Amino acid sequence: MKESSTSGGAGRKQGAASPCAACKLLRRRCSQDCVFAPYFPADEPHKFASVHKVFGASNVNKMLQELPEHHRGDAVSSMVYEANARIRDPVYGCVGAISSLQQQIDVLQAQLAVSQAEVVHMRMRQFSSSPINQSPENISPPSRHHQSQTSTRSLFAMDMVVDQTNMGMVGESLWSSCN
Repeated sequence: MKESSTSGGAGRKQGAASPCAACKLLRRRCSQDCVFAPYFPADEPHKFASVHKVFGASNVNKMLQELPEHHRGDAVSSMVYEANARIRDPVYGCVGAISSLQQQIDVLQAQLAVSQAEVVHMRMRQFSSSPINQSPENISPPSRHHQSQTSTRSLFAMDMVVDQTNMGMVGESLWSSCN
């Protein structure tokens, strides 16, 4: 019976593998040792289509054959990414995407620096309004254990208050000498 030797009326023999996406697009027969078959399966034709459009099938074939088999998967992944980036941005490709991400990092780092400066400013304001800083004569000396905890917690804030006080005096002396 002929029905057992064909599948679905397509005229292909049963058991024969369907051609890879590369061979389908190039309209050629997919052989057992096809270099494209492991990396461009038939169910993902868009991968090879974009790579073929940007690099060309012959160049991709040459690149894959020159690489050891254990590096080919990574190379195909990189080529697909670069090809898709080139299709989206023909001039800059991946570099455009990297540049855009770098600009986002720069903006976020600037925002982080501003936020950190605001936190320091708020801590300085909080420290300057605390009762310890107001009138030390009216406050009884704390116990030794409490004093060591307070000094370790507010060491950073103390440094900032001293710096701010010194900066205020320097600024005043500079301005007063100009008059």
